[in-house]
Amino acid sequence: MRADRLIAVLLLLQQREQVTASEVALELEVSERTARRDLEALSCAGVPVYAVPGRGGGWRLVGGARTDL
Repeated sequence: MRADRLIAVLLLLQQREQVTASEVALELEVSERTARRDLEALSCAGVPVYAVPGRGGGWRLVGGARTDL
């Protein structure tokens, strides 16, 4: 279920400073494409997440944002 994955991705971002789409894909047992779509969906939903392009890049929460779930 997508909602479960989105929450899981948000929790991963809170646990780690930065994650890559491949790390999310491995953790959630989905394809990298699905992981990228989920990360983009969080961004579109207003979660302060952004992509760091290039080598050593990934996805981060702006300013270490946290949520109480």
